[in-house]
Amino acid sequence: MSGPALDPTSTPPGQAAEGALRPATLAVTAGRPAHDADQPLNVPVTLTSTYVAGGDLEYGRYGNPTWTAFEDALGALEGGRALAFASGMAAVTTLLDLVGNGAGVVAPRHSYSGTIAALADFEARGRLHATLVDVTDTAAVVKAMQDDEDCALLWLESPTNPALEIADLAALCQAAHGLGIRVVVDNTFATPLRQRPLELGADIVVHSATKFIAGHSDVLMGALVVGDDEVHSALKSRRDLAGAVPGPFEAWLALRGLRTLHVRLDRAEENAAELARRLATHAEVAEVRYPGFGAIVSAVLAGGADAGDFLVRATSLWVHATSLGGVESTFERRRRWKLEAPSIPEGLVRLSVGIEDVEDLWADLVQALDRISS
Repeated sequence: MSGPALDPTSTPPGQAAEGALRPATLAVTAGRPAHDADQPLNVPVTLTSTYVAGGDLEYGRYGNPTWTAFEDALGALEGGRALAFASGMAAVTTLLDLVGNGAGVVAPRHSYSGTIAALADFEARGRLHATLVDVTDTAAVVKAMQDDEDCALLWLESPTNPALEIADLAALCQAAHGLGIRVVVDNTFATPLRQRPLELGADIVVHSATKFIAGHSDVLMGALVVGDDEVHSALKSRRDLAGAVPGPFEAWLALRGLRTLHVRLDRAEENAAELARRLATHAEVAEVRYPGFGAIVSAVLAGGADAGDFLVRATSLWVHATSLGGVESTFERRRRWKLEAPSIPEGLVRLSVGIEDVEDLWADLVQALDRISS
């Protein structure tokens, strides 16, 4: 039986090209070296400040192969081109730096407190003016953009931090673009496995890669993802100038974490949904906020600040800590921070649910909750 010669380097029949791969597969495969003989399976850590002249890199502040691997992988998951930064706040402030002098920014009143602080700082220096809105009220957000003739940027979070409110991203992106306004979406909580804002019309996606992307509470890193080459070039130029770049080892760790994002998030989300259901039945819990996806749950305790402060100090498994998105479960009462919005209830405890056994997590929570009234 004869037939065409087989090329072992060609794509086997039925195997999808990278653009058609599902997210879980992309998380594992994107950003890897070519499958050449004797090449490493993973991109190595490139520790250098200087390159031999004549290529595209020239100097360590302009690029690094380890950053590039991370950027390729995250970009593939979000459907755009990624840029890595030293932290989530480095990404946020680099982006705000490109807003024109005196321009307006419309943002959620319950944004991440670091974002609110950055907006306030830029506003205090006369660089821009900010209008904070309830992003669940689509009409109110559109009106805020219409009322500000200098509005240049709509900043969105969905779910918001820590209120876990959901915005109609597609409708707001469409409205903003109709007014000539760019749209940024902080996708830290949802991750590209649960939401791809570029597909919904956003221009730029922000990540604190410190959180779910890296996933092990051992990295500070941020990222921006864009769908437009001109915007990508402008942001990269600003990153190069400001020096807001990650270390290569941090990029390597974040990429290693990204490889398991899908399995970590599936398990943590399953735990979060079950804990949200159980918390809603407890007498000490006045309200549970959970959007139905992701691994963040906010519980408002009936006893207010005192009850929240007791809860976060009365457990042995849950860790009282301000960050989130790691494999371990952490929680905190958010209003302990002065920068947190006053409209956040005093008794709101934000829980970042990890991948431990849900029965152990619940046993630790419920024993503390039961002790509040006593």
